[in-house]
Amino acid sequence: MTREILLGQAASPRPVLYRRDRFAEFSGLLRQVAQMTEPPKGAYVEEANDDRRRLYHLAGNVAVIPIRGILLNHFPYVGWPYATGYDALYCQFAQAFTDPEVKAIVSYINSGGGEVAGCFDLVDWIAEAKVTDGKPVLAVLDECAFSAAYALASAADSIAVPRTGGVGSIGVIMAHYDMSGWLKQVGLDVTLIKAGEHKADGNAYEPLPEAVEEQWQADCEELRVLFCETVARNRSAAGVKVSVDQLMSTEAAVFEGPLGLAAAIKLGLADEVISARAAMNRVLDQMAGA
Repeated sequence: MTREILLGQAASPRPVLYRRDRFAEFSGLLRQVAQMTEPPKGAYVEEANDDRRRLYHLAGNVAVIPIRGILLNHFPYVGWPYATGYDALYCQFAQAFTDPEVKAIVSYINSGGGEVAGCFDLVDWIAEAKVTDGKPVLAVLDECAFSAAYALASAADSIAVPRTGGVGSIGVIMAHYDMSGWLKQVGLDVTLIKAGEHKADGNAYEPLPEAVEEQWQADCEELRVLFCETVARNRSAAGVKVSVDQLMSTEAAVFEGPLGLAAAIKLGLADEVISARAAMNRVLDQMAGA
Protein backbone atom coordinates (compact mmCIF):
# COMPACT_ATOMS: atom_id res chain seq x y z
CA MET A 1 0.00 0.00 0.00
CA THR A 2 1.53 3.35 -1.05
CA ARG A 3 1.80 6.35 1.22
CA GLU A 4 -0.62 8.33 -0.99
CA ILE A 5 -3.29 5.63 -0.79
CA LEU A 6 -2.79 5.34 2.96
CA LEU A 7 -3.26 9.08 3.42
CA GLY A 8 -6.31 9.07 1.17
CA GLN A 9 -7.94 6.29 3.11
CA ALA A 10 -7.16 7.89 6.46
CA ALA A 11 -8.93 11.10 5.46
CA SER A 12 -12.31 11.78 7.00
CA PRO A 13 -15.04 10.24 4.81
CA ARG A 14 -17.48 12.63 3.20
CA PRO A 15 -20.68 12.05 1.28
CA VAL A 16 -20.31 12.56 -2.47
CA LEU A 17 -22.59 12.63 -5.50
CA TYR A 18 -21.01 10.08 -7.78
CA ARG A 19 -22.13 7.07 -9.77
CA ARG A 20 -22.28 4.23 -7.26
CA ASP A 21 -20.23 1.65 -9.20
CA ARG A 22 -17.42 4.11 -10.01
CA PHE A 23 -16.61 5.29 -6.50
CA ALA A 24 -13.06 3.90 -6.74
CA GLU A 25 -12.57 6.00 -9.88
CA PHE A 26 -13.62 9.11 -7.97
CA SER A 27 -11.26 8.34 -5.10
CA GLY A 28 -8.34 7.77 -7.46
CA LEU A 29 -8.85 11.01 -9.37
CA LEU A 30 -9.36 12.91 -6.13
CA ARG A 31 -5.96 11.74 -4.88
CA GLN A 32 -4.40 12.77 -8.19
CA VAL A 33 -5.92 16.24 -7.97
CA ALA A 34 -4.83 16.65 -4.34
CA GLN A 35 -1.19 16.17 -5.40
CA MET A 36 -1.27 18.86 -8.11
CA THR A 37 1.03 21.80 -7.51
CA GLU A 38 0.50 23.54 -10.85
CA PRO A 39 -2.16 23.65 -13.56
CA PRO A 40 -2.48 20.32 -15.42
CA LYS A 41 -1.29 20.19 -19.01
CA GLY A 42 -3.70 21.93 -21.36
CA ALA A 43 -5.55 23.80 -18.60
CA TYR A 44 -5.37 27.38 -17.34
CA VAL A 45 -6.49 29.20 -14.22
CA GLU A 46 -9.88 30.82 -14.47
CA GLU A 47 -10.14 34.58 -13.96
CA ALA A 48 -13.65 35.83 -13.28
CA ASN A 49 -14.89 38.47 -15.74
CA ASP A 50 -11.46 38.83 -17.31
CA ASP A 51 -12.07 40.61 -20.62
CA ARG A 52 -8.75 39.36 -22.00
CA ARG A 53 -10.11 35.87 -22.70
CA ARG A 54 -13.39 34.06 -22.65
CA LEU A 55 -13.62 31.17 -20.25
CA TYR A 56 -15.66 29.13 -22.74
CA HIS A 57 -15.83 28.35 -26.45
CA LEU A 58 -18.09 30.67 -28.42
CA ALA A 59 -19.77 28.87 -31.33
CA GLY A 60 -21.66 31.54 -33.22
CA ASN A 61 -23.66 33.17 -30.45
CA VAL A 62 -23.70 30.08 -28.21
CA ALA A 63 -21.36 29.69 -25.24
CA VAL A 64 -20.25 26.07 -24.81
CA ILE A 65 -19.15 25.20 -21.28
CA PRO A 66 -17.65 21.71 -20.84
CA ILE A 67 -18.45 19.87 -17.59
CA ARG A 68 -16.11 16.88 -17.56
CA GLY A 69 -14.51 14.40 -15.19
CA ILE A 70 -14.95 14.54 -11.43
CA LEU A 71 -16.69 17.65 -10.11
CA LEU A 72 -14.96 19.45 -7.25
CA ASN A 73 -15.89 22.37 -5.04
CA HIS A 74 -12.52 24.07 -5.46
CA PHE A 75 -10.66 23.40 -8.70
CA PRO A 76 -9.89 26.69 -10.47
CA TYR A 77 -8.48 25.19 -13.67
CA VAL A 78 -10.37 25.33 -16.96
CA GLY A 79 -9.73 22.94 -19.81
CA TRP A 80 -8.66 19.71 -18.08
CA PRO A 81 -10.81 16.75 -19.18
CA TYR A 82 -10.56 14.83 -15.91
CA ALA A 83 -11.87 17.35 -13.38
CA THR A 84 -14.09 20.44 -13.30
CA GLY A 85 -14.47 22.89 -10.42
CA TYR A 86 -17.75 24.38 -9.29
CA ASP A 87 -15.85 27.61 -8.65
CA ALA A 88 -14.57 27.64 -12.23
CA LEU A 89 -18.04 26.84 -13.57
CA TYR A 90 -19.49 29.77 -11.65
CA CYS A 91 -17.01 32.11 -13.32
CA GLN A 92 -17.67 30.61 -16.75
CA PHE A 93 -21.45 30.87 -16.47
CA ALA A 94 -21.27 34.36 -14.93
CA GLN A 95 -19.15 35.59 -17.81
CA ALA A 96 -21.45 33.94 -20.38
CA PHE A 97 -24.58 35.42 -18.82
CA THR A 98 -23.12 38.93 -19.06
CA ASP A 99 -21.53 38.51 -22.50
CA PRO A 100 -23.66 40.51 -25.00
CA GLU A 101 -22.60 38.22 -27.83
CA VAL A 102 -23.95 35.13 -26.05
CA LYS A 103 -27.61 34.32 -26.71
CA ALA A 104 -27.66 30.80 -25.26
CA ILE A 105 -25.46 28.56 -23.14
CA VAL A 106 -24.78 24.86 -23.63
CA SER A 107 -23.65 22.72 -20.70
CA TYR A 108 -21.62 20.09 -22.53
CA ILE A 109 -21.52 17.26 -20.02
CA ASN A 110 -19.65 13.99 -19.62
CA SER A 111 -19.21 13.22 -15.94
CA GLY A 112 -19.91 10.58 -13.32
CA GLY A 113 -20.45 13.24 -10.64
CA GLY A 114 -18.47 14.67 -7.76
CA GLU A 115 -18.53 16.45 -4.45
CA VAL A 116 -21.62 17.52 -2.53
CA ALA A 117 -19.99 20.72 -1.31
CA GLY A 118 -20.73 23.55 -3.72
CA CYS A 119 -22.95 21.51 -6.04
CA PHE A 120 -26.44 22.57 -5.01
CA ASP A 121 -25.47 26.21 -4.50
CA LEU A 122 -24.18 26.32 -8.08
CA VAL A 123 -27.24 24.51 -9.44
CA ASP A 124 -29.60 26.92 -7.66
CA TRP A 125 -27.65 29.92 -8.92
CA ILE A 126 -27.69 28.74 -12.56
CA ALA A 127 -31.44 28.06 -12.35
CA GLU A 128 -32.04 31.61 -11.09
CA ALA A 129 -29.48 33.39 -13.28
CA LYS A 130 -30.81 31.98 -16.55
CA VAL A 131 -34.21 33.49 -15.73
CA THR A 132 -32.79 36.81 -14.57
CA ASP A 133 -30.55 37.23 -17.61
CA GLY A 134 -33.04 35.74 -20.07
CA LYS A 135 -30.60 33.33 -21.67
CA PRO A 136 -31.58 29.69 -22.19
CA VAL A 137 -29.30 26.98 -20.83
CA LEU A 138 -29.31 23.67 -22.69
CA ALA A 139 -27.70 20.46 -21.44
CA VAL A 140 -26.08 18.41 -24.20
CA LEU A 141 -24.63 15.17 -22.88
CA ASP A 142 -21.44 13.99 -24.50
CA GLU A 143 -22.28 10.53 -23.10
CA CYS A 144 -23.37 10.78 -19.46
CA ALA A 145 -24.47 12.98 -16.58
CA PHE A 146 -24.65 11.03 -13.35
CA SER A 147 -25.25 12.20 -9.79
CA ALA A 148 -23.72 15.69 -9.27
CA ALA A 149 -23.38 16.05 -13.05
CA TYR A 150 -27.07 15.27 -13.41
CA ALA A 151 -27.88 17.88 -10.77
CA LEU A 152 -26.12 20.43 -13.00
CA ALA A 153 -27.91 19.10 -16.09
CA SER A 154 -31.26 19.52 -14.34
CA ALA A 155 -30.67 23.28 -14.14
CA ALA A 156 -30.96 23.45 -17.94
CA ASP A 157 -34.11 24.06 -19.96
CA SER A 158 -33.65 20.77 -21.82
CA ILE A 159 -31.51 17.65 -21.54
CA ALA A 160 -30.32 15.73 -24.61
CA VAL A 161 -28.60 12.37 -24.12
CA PRO A 162 -26.99 10.14 -26.78
CA ARG A 163 -28.15 6.55 -27.20
CA THR A 164 -24.91 5.23 -25.69
CA GLY A 165 -25.04 7.63 -22.75
CA GLY A 166 -26.90 7.76 -19.47
CA VAL A 167 -28.51 9.86 -16.76
CA GLY A 168 -29.60 9.45 -13.16
CA SER A 169 -27.89 8.09 -10.06
CA ILE A 170 -29.86 10.61 -7.99
CA GLY A 171 -28.38 9.55 -4.69
CA VAL A 172 -25.51 9.93 -2.25
CA ILE A 173 -22.60 7.66 -1.39
CA MET A 174 -19.79 7.70 1.14
CA ALA A 175 -17.14 5.21 2.24
CA HIS A 176 -15.51 4.42 5.55
CA TYR A 177 -12.11 2.74 5.54
CA ASP A 178 -11.47 0.48 8.54
CA MET A 179 -7.70 0.12 8.69
CA SER A 180 -7.62 -1.54 12.12
CA GLY A 181 -7.08 -5.06 10.73
CA TRP A 182 -4.24 -3.96 8.46
CA LEU A 183 -2.60 -1.97 11.24
CA LYS A 184 -2.69 -5.06 13.45
CA GLN A 185 -1.06 -7.14 10.72
CA VAL A 186 1.85 -4.73 10.31
CA GLY A 187 2.22 -4.24 14.06
CA LEU A 188 1.16 -0.61 14.34
CA ASP A 189 -0.91 0.79 17.19
CA VAL A 190 -2.72 4.12 16.83
CA THR A 191 -3.67 5.98 19.98
CA LEU A 192 -6.33 8.66 19.45
CA ILE A 193 -6.29 11.46 21.99
CA LYS A 194 -9.50 13.41 21.66
CA ALA A 195 -11.34 16.23 23.39
CA GLY A 196 -15.06 15.82 22.81
CA GLU A 197 -17.04 12.60 22.63
CA HIS A 198 -17.61 12.76 18.88
CA LYS A 199 -14.26 14.23 17.81
CA ALA A 200 -12.97 10.92 16.45
CA ASP A 201 -16.26 9.60 15.06
CA GLY A 202 -15.65 7.54 11.94
CA ASN A 203 -11.86 7.58 12.11
CA ALA A 204 -10.07 5.04 9.90
CA TYR A 205 -8.13 3.38 12.71
CA GLU A 206 -11.10 1.74 14.43
CA PRO A 207 -14.18 -0.21 13.28
CA LEU A 208 -17.14 2.05 12.54
CA PRO A 209 -19.52 2.21 15.55
CA GLU A 210 -23.14 1.37 14.78
CA ALA A 211 -24.40 4.70 16.11
CA VAL A 212 -22.04 6.64 13.83
CA GLU A 213 -23.04 4.55 10.83
CA GLU A 214 -26.70 5.25 11.55
CA GLN A 215 -26.04 8.99 11.79
CA TRP A 216 -24.12 9.00 8.52
CA GLN A 217 -26.90 7.03 6.86
CA ALA A 218 -29.40 9.63 8.04
CA ASP A 219 -27.18 12.43 6.73
CA CYS A 220 -26.99 10.75 3.32
CA GLU A 221 -30.76 10.31 3.22
CA GLU A 222 -31.27 14.02 3.95
CA LEU A 223 -28.95 14.92 1.11
CA ARG A 224 -30.80 12.53 -1.20
CA VAL A 225 -34.07 14.28 -0.40
CA LEU A 226 -32.44 17.64 -1.17
CA PHE A 227 -31.15 16.20 -4.45
CA CYS A 228 -34.59 14.93 -5.46
CA GLU A 229 -36.27 18.20 -4.46
CA THR A 230 -33.75 20.15 -6.53
CA VAL A 231 -34.23 18.00 -9.63
CA ALA A 232 -38.04 18.02 -9.29
CA ARG A 233 -38.06 21.81 -9.03
CA ASN A 234 -35.71 22.30 -11.98
CA ARG A 235 -37.45 19.86 -14.28
CA SER A 236 -40.85 21.31 -13.38
CA ALA A 237 -39.52 24.77 -14.28
CA ALA A 238 -38.52 23.30 -17.65
CA GLY A 239 -42.08 22.11 -18.19
CA VAL A 240 -41.53 18.47 -17.22
CA LYS A 241 -43.70 17.03 -14.47
CA VAL A 242 -41.76 14.79 -12.11
CA SER A 243 -42.34 14.48 -8.38
CA VAL A 244 -39.96 14.07 -5.47
CA ASP A 245 -41.56 10.71 -4.69
CA GLN A 246 -40.95 9.50 -8.25
CA LEU A 247 -37.29 10.51 -8.03
CA MET A 248 -36.87 8.92 -4.62
CA SER A 249 -38.36 5.70 -5.98
CA THR A 250 -35.50 5.39 -8.51
CA GLU A 251 -33.25 4.49 -5.54
CA ALA A 252 -30.29 6.19 -7.25
CA ALA A 253 -30.52 3.91 -10.30
CA VAL A 254 -28.65 4.80 -13.46
CA PHE A 255 -30.56 4.92 -16.73
CA GLU A 256 -28.59 3.84 -19.77
CA GLY A 257 -29.02 1.66 -22.84
CA PRO A 258 -32.16 1.62 -25.00
CA LEU A 259 -34.52 0.46 -22.26
CA GLY A 260 -32.94 2.61 -19.57
CA LEU A 261 -33.05 5.78 -21.63
CA ALA A 262 -36.64 5.09 -22.66
CA ALA A 263 -37.50 4.86 -18.97
CA ALA A 264 -35.58 8.08 -18.27
CA ILE A 265 -37.53 9.93 -20.96
CA LYS A 266 -40.82 8.59 -19.60
CA LEU A 267 -39.89 9.62 -16.05
CA GLY A 268 -38.77 13.06 -17.19
CA LEU A 269 -35.07 12.81 -16.46
CA ALA A 270 -34.21 13.67 -20.08
CA ASP A 271 -36.06 15.15 -23.02
CA GLU A 272 -34.72 13.24 -25.98
CA VAL A 273 -32.18 10.71 -27.18
CA ILE A 274 -29.96 12.33 -29.78
CA SER A 275 -26.25 12.44 -30.56
CA ALA A 276 -24.25 15.27 -29.02
CA ARG A 277 -23.21 16.51 -32.46
CA ALA A 278 -26.78 16.58 -33.75
CA ALA A 279 -27.99 18.31 -30.61
CA MET A 280 -25.26 20.95 -30.85
CA ASN A 281 -25.90 21.58 -34.56
CA ARG A 282 -29.59 22.06 -33.87
CA VAL A 283 -28.88 24.57 -31.09
CA LEU A 284 -26.55 26.51 -33.38
CA ASP A 285 -29.15 26.52 -36.16
CA GLN A 286 -31.92 27.66 -33.81
CA MET A 287 -29.83 30.47 -32.36
CA ALA A 288 -28.34 31.62 -35.67
CA GLY A 289 -31.03 34.23 -36.16
CA ALA A 290 -31.35 35.26 -32.52
